Amino acid sequence: MGDHAGRPARGHRPDGEAAAPEPRRRAGELSRLALEVLEQAGRPLTPGEVRDQLQAAGAGPLAYTTVVTILSRLHAQGIAERSRAGRAYAYTATAGPAQLVAHRMRRLLDAEDNRDGVLASFVGGLSVRDERALRELLGPDLPSGPQAGGPPGPGR
Repeated sequence: MGDHAGRPARGHRPDGEAAAPEPRRRAGELSRLALEVLEQAGRPLTPGEVRDQLQAAGAGPLAYTTVVTILSRLHAQGIAERSRAGRAYAYTATAGPAQLVAHRMRRLLDAEDNRDGVLASFVGGLSVRDERALRELLGPDLPSGPQAGGPPGPGR
């Protein structure tokens, strides 16, 4: 089992046994990692450069087309800018991981018919710390407690 150079076939160990499959990445993990690479670079990077840095950071083997897709999606979401670099594009981060997560949250919310119910459920599940942070972000005029439409909840 292998090629003419004596190397094991893809997906097999040198002893001929099938290799264990790589564990699946969490949804959005590669996008987050690619965005971190772009932020740390301080200059525009081509997909090949991003792929090389991701692999050097331990992301495992990645196809060039996979990295192009990730960067194209970040560009479409407004999280990365791109400019021509020869025949390819070079990408620069315009937002950070927090904006990437916020974009995903908005997309999920937009897919639901009962936005008020989804938001109420989300806010109802916040920790005390997260609720406090959200209240600070929304401003001082936001009512709290039972008059706000829900119990203060001891676990929150």
